[in-house]
Amino acid sequence: MLKTRIITAVFLFFVFFSALFYLPASGWVMFCTLTAALAAWEWGALMALGNALRFALGVTLIFICGAVAALEPAALGLEPGFDEAAWRLGRWFYLPAAAFWLLGVPVWMRCRWLLSKSVFGLSIGMLMILPTWLALVQLRQAGALSLLAVMAAVWLADIAAYFFGRTFGKHKLAPGISPGKTWEGAIGGGFAVIVYGFILSPKMPAVLSGNYLLLLSVLVSMAVISIIGDLFESLLKRQAGLKDSSNILPGHGGVLDRIDSLTSTLPLVALVWLTLLH
Repeated sequence: MLKTRIITAVFLFFVFFSALFYLPASGWVMFCTLTAALAAWEWGALMALGNALRFALGVTLIFICGAVAALEPAALGLEPGFDEAAWRLGRWFYLPAAAFWLLGVPVWMRCRWLLSKSVFGLSIGMLMILPTWLALVQLRQAGALSLLAVMAAVWLADIAAYFFGRTFGKHKLAPGISPGKTWEGAIGGGFAVIVYGFILSPKMPAVLSGNYLLLLSVLVSMAVISIIGDLFESLLKRQAGLKDSSNILPGHGGVLDRIDSLTSTLPLVALVWLTLLH
């Protein structure tokens, strides 16, 4: 099992970094679209849909992303005029996503609502996946290294939370959703993100690097939101009776398992970035 996880991780590392640093803008859009389509296919499993409907959901996601690219190419960096077009498009994706993650999801997890086989269930999936897709595409316009730095902060929070939890964890964070997560792990993950962010602060925009209180607020918010994203998918998988969103990535589960924290974090980071840019 460990050997399989390592092989898959190395493969994912190679594919992702090759796409991020070497694909042209159009290729990156297609790469992100394929990733989002796989996530949508897995979302169908969380809704307990049949194979045909799950496939249709993935195809629909590709169609939607293709339509956005055709109608707003500048907003995806495919044509000149990104700064203005990105905000014009992005606000329609990121503002609903922010409301969902900051207001809706905490209530959802507290009430333990079930994900229904309905238009509502499909809408929730689109609200999670489409803003993440757009954020991946648009944040690359800030530079591949900048996008990687944001994603690394989320990964660091997860890794640090695991090790702090294993070492010091005594108080369960959400035992009914994810029994392995602890408050000690969450605090450790947040601390790691804060240290990481302050180390990188000289490379950040002046509005952040010159305002430590604002930077601290952003970093803490990122850590908290990443945990919420992780817990939310854990809740949905538990309710659906699934260990992983799929087995498409041997030893690692599915695409949603790998991007669960990113679905909550990247749209909010993109919203803040475009607000400052605008």
